[in-house]
Amino acid sequence: MLIRETPLRCGGSLPSDTHVLADTRTVRMAASRIAVDAMGGDEAPETVVDGAVQALHQTQAELSVLLVGPEEQLRSLLASRPDAPEQRLRVIDAPEAIGMGEAPSTAVKQKTDSSIHRGLAAHHDDHADAFVSAGNTGAIMAASMFILQRIPGVERPSIAGFFPTLEGSSVVLDIGSNVDCRPAHLLQFARMGTVYARQVLKTDPPSVGLLNIGEEPGKGNEQVKAAHDLLHDADDVHFVGNVEGGDLLFYAADIIICDGFVGNALLKFGESMSTVLSDMCRQEMEQQGLAPEQKQLVSGVLDEVREGFDPEALGGAPLLGVNGNVLVGHGSSSPDVIAQMIHSARTIATENVAHALEDAFQSSSQSSSA
Repeated sequence: MLIRETPLRCGGSLPSDTHVLADTRTVRMAASRIAVDAMGGDEAPETVVDGAVQALHQTQAELSVLLVGPEEQLRSLLASRPDAPEQRLRVIDAPEAIGMGEAPSTAVKQKTDSSIHRGLAAHHDDHADAFVSAGNTGAIMAASMFILQRIPGVERPSIAGFFPTLEGSSVVLDIGSNVDCRPAHLLQFARMGTVYARQVLKTDPPSVGLLNIGEEPGKGNEQVKAAHDLLHDADDVHFVGNVEGGDLLFYAADIIICDGFVGNALLKFGESMSTVLSDMCRQEMEQQGLAPEQKQLVSGVLDEVREGFDPEALGGAPLLGVNGNVLVGHGSSSPDVIAQMIHSARTIATENVAHALEDAFQSSSQSSSA
């Protein structure tokens, strides 16, 4: 696969490179180059291009964006944006796009010139420090495992989500990328979440709770009970025990562990709160006959509460466990969210999360074999 990377108006191009799968990974200490899937999202590429331009305007720090998609189409869009910082934008030509409704396994095999493939290849080949996409989540995950490959020791890479509480957000693993899990996978999620919280959120040591139907160690199904024992015995995880669903909003732990089936249901419930809270308050205000100024006051408070449940508020979810820095966003991501994803990806890459994960799993492997 040839990756052509060209600046907006420069006559020449950077040297072409041939993508070859390898077992090694390069991590730059000062992350500044973010590859962005320009064809990922419901309103791509327009929304993505707007978000990329916005991100560059929001920071004076060294930052460049590599837009990945059909070159002619992207150049046309950029030409209509006179405010685009042309010296900080590059285009990687990718003539194919994987749709949101396409089967990931089929699309990843057949569309090898897609924006997802070429964006990840640019990251793998050290043309970019991270990759960001609001496209087909299954395809992003499958292509990441194929191109970047898994970190040694990681059986199931996991997408981490965030659940709002009274004291900030808890990190939730897994949120749907692994529906059927063994107890050992839940332990791996806890290790990955611990590294992420320590490196990015600067929480040390982060507490880990296992989502269950009761606090007692003997509660839950066989999977959860076995996972409890593994977490309890793990020296590299600060396990605080089982946590119930009713405890989550009160900040039960820094990291909440569950399989992807439960995690996705939890995440979708949280996302629905953003709309439901507004509708319920609107109905109640009408029933109580509040004056317009009172409604405005209540609505202002409610908007602040709703923001914590907004899936776009944090700007994307990290894919942990692959040899690289990948951030996944909702297909409905706005330009504001795309911009936030770019900043978040830069942070993850700068903090060397993938390298820290590799060290953590190497240490756990050595401990288990000792």
